[in-house]
Amino acid sequence: MDNPALVDVTRGSVTESVHRGSIAIVDTAGKPVCEIGNVEARVFPRSAIKALQALPLVESGAADALDLSDAELALACASHSGEEVHANSARVMLMKAGLSEDDLECGPQWPQRMEDAAKLILADETPCGLHNNCSGKHAGFLGLAKVMGVDTKGYVDAGHPVQREIKLVMEQLTGDTLSEDVCGTDGCSIPTYATPLQKFARAFAAFGTGEGLEPQRADAAQRLYDACINEPYMVAGADRFCTKVMEGFRGRVFVKTGAEGVFCGSVPELGFGIALKCDDGATRAAEVMMATVLEALLELNEDEAALLDGLVNPPILTRRGIQAGHIRPRQDFLAALKAALP
Repeated sequence: MDNPALVDVTRGSVTESVHRGSIAIVDTAGKPVCEIGNVEARVFPRSAIKALQALPLVESGAADALDLSDAELALACASHSGEEVHANSARVMLMKAGLSEDDLECGPQWPQRMEDAAKLILADETPCGLHNNCSGKHAGFLGLAKVMGVDTKGYVDAGHPVQREIKLVMEQLTGDTLSEDVCGTDGCSIPTYATPLQKFARAFAAFGTGEGLEPQRADAAQRLYDACINEPYMVAGADRFCTKVMEGFRGRVFVKTGAEGVFCGSVPELGFGIALKCDDGATRAAEVMMATVLEALLELNEDEAALLDGLVNPPILTRRGIQAGHIRPRQDFLAALKAALP
């Protein structure tokens, strides 16, 4: 059975496109709070779980050994836009480990914003691994390898000690068995494991609250959570959904996007974890889905309500900036949330 249609894209008064998807909201006991669509189907989380992949960096003591700042820890959890501040911070992280951009195995990527790409072109430069949206995560992996005393070469391979450690953490947090038959290769060359949304939501409920985690892991999760909400610009960048939400909610929520329409989040005050996927991989719809969930879950002040209103109902604009339509949640999606949430 197909997942339900959750988001409409309109032009004028006509629905032009429809996005289907699935959503899991789970509490710290692992109990489903709201399930929409097939939340048991295996989904590659892509970059939405970077904060969980950064846990070994902190709980091992490597972050302290390398004297990583909040901004650098946030970058380790980031899918950044490749702005100068992101690339420079990744470079510093590598320097602290006695390494350089040549040690990165994530591959080069052009910055997301035209102005940042233009700076490279005008300087007669091309992008390198530092500009890759995953460079902070990879700098964290390399720092962990250095402190562990293992070879930094091949740190992206599934059999490398760093990736084995991350896999173990993911299995413990999700309660899933991550076998080879559900393993793929992410865009930055590391292993990615397909797991049901409900299990990712369970992991992020624990990440945001520390409940059910051993003290050392709970402390590591809290440190990464705080780093991301203190330095949200490092998690994404200018005019990005994750940065806007974490800046606007000032510690109330953690959100993280991933490729192919995946999003994960934590709402500590409610003890909830969230995981969702837009079936066709559209970020525009995944963002509306996450914003709609947050709007339904939280009591909002005036500023928070205004922020979410723009994210729940973003306009479709012409090339001249004239509004031609909306991206918006379907009424039956809103009704399903209202019926399921306490």
